[in-house]
Amino acid sequence: MTDATLQGREVEAPPRSDLTSSLLVVVAAACWGTSGIFVKLITVDTGVSALSLAFWRDITTFTILFLGLVLSRRDWLRVRRSDLPWLVGMGASLGIFHVFWNLNVFINGVAVATVQQAAMPAIVTVAAWLLWHESLSWSKIVAIVLTFAGTVLVSGVDVLGQSELSLVGLLVGFGTPTLYASWNLFGKRVRQSYNPLTSLTYSFGFGALILFPFQFFTPQPFPVGTSSLLWFAALIGLSTLVPFSLYIFALGRLPASVASILAMSEIAFVAVYAYVLLGERMTSSQILGAMLVVGGVLLLSWYRWRTRDERRTTKDG
Repeated sequence: MTDATLQGREVEAPPRSDLTSSLLVVVAAACWGTSGIFVKLITVDTGVSALSLAFWRDITTFTILFLGLVLSRRDWLRVRRSDLPWLVGMGASLGIFHVFWNLNVFINGVAVATVQQAAMPAIVTVAAWLLWHESLSWSKIVAIVLTFAGTVLVSGVDVLGQSELSLVGLLVGFGTPTLYASWNLFGKRVRQSYNPLTSLTYSFGFGALILFPFQFFTPQPFPVGTSSLLWFAALIGLSTLVPFSLYIFALGRLPASVASILAMSEIAFVAVYAYVLLGERMTSSQILGAMLVVGGVLLLSWYRWRTRDERRTTKDG
């Protein structure tokens, strides 16, 4: 089965492959949605800083991936020297994104940071259109609008009106989705030449290197204690290894713009998890917001599947 993109150009993939890849992104988003729960449990239990937790999350994931490849497929660790800038860019954007996300939450609050992050699909879509000539269809534009509006409602309909953003807050808020989008774009480029595990190993390795210098300025570098280690293991397994592996695999078979929009379904999953697992009450506007996010994802998926069916019918005819 070949990737849906080759040398930066989108090519036709089998409909079943396209459907499977889309479902993998949604499953990845569902797993990503659990990270906030585990991070909250770890920080409450140990008091570890968000910056230190991000570093240990990256370095632990890298170690597991690296050792796994060394023991099973050592040849997958070989990369061309000419591709190192792309691998460094992928890892650096991931590591710096974690720094910016933590700063964004600290300066602007979780709700505002979540809304600002939702600008990521728009950045990826425009960049992929300019770089790789991915289609800029009406379905993508409407899906982006629906997911962004849904994110605003889920985060709190008046969150932007009540917040007072400083210049630093605005710059950090702009950097967060930009870096998130950069990771997607670098990842798309890397996946043209390497398998998902190779891409992720180098991504988390370089990401940990970016975060390492910050560890000298933050206390409590590692979560200790039986329960916190259990939550940390869940954070690494369920919220990191599984979703990143699924997403980077699908990114090799879907346009970057489509994958980034589908990934925003994480917002809906987070809202449901908060209601079911944490007992947080959902307002009518939050329910509507979750429905808009799901609607944007379904619209994009439906349009892609319909156009593929039309193309197949035209070819058969």
